[in-house]
Amino acid sequence: MERSTDPELACPVTPVIDIVFSRWTTPILWVLHEHGRQRFVALERRLTSITPKVLTQRLRQLERDGLVTRTYHAEVPPRVEYEITELGASLGPIFAQLTTWADAGLEEVERARRAYDAAQ
Repeated sequence: MERSTDPELACPVTPVIDIVFSRWTTPILWVLHEHGRQRFVALERRLTSITPKVLTQRLRQLERDGLVTRTYHAEVPPRVEYEITELGASLGPIFAQLTTWADAGLEEVERARRAYDAAQ
């Protein structure tokens, strides 16, 4: 089977990158993975620089993608909780591998940047 010559279509991980590595996806998934089921306000407290509007948008997208579940409890006051799904949790080894790479590689990236900038 021949791959497309369009680089975005030729690379099989492009859709995964689009889903998983958008601005707030990884921090939200990390919080839910590390701390378990969370109410919206608890997520806001843990992710201090995200706006409520953006958090709502990202949670809806993550729910749509099957990475997070939303549970509504019909009580007074209403309670909504978010939890990482099995599919979302299956990204854990990928994030662990990226963490290993970051620990080993980011310092080298910084050195390369400094050397490049100094040469310019």
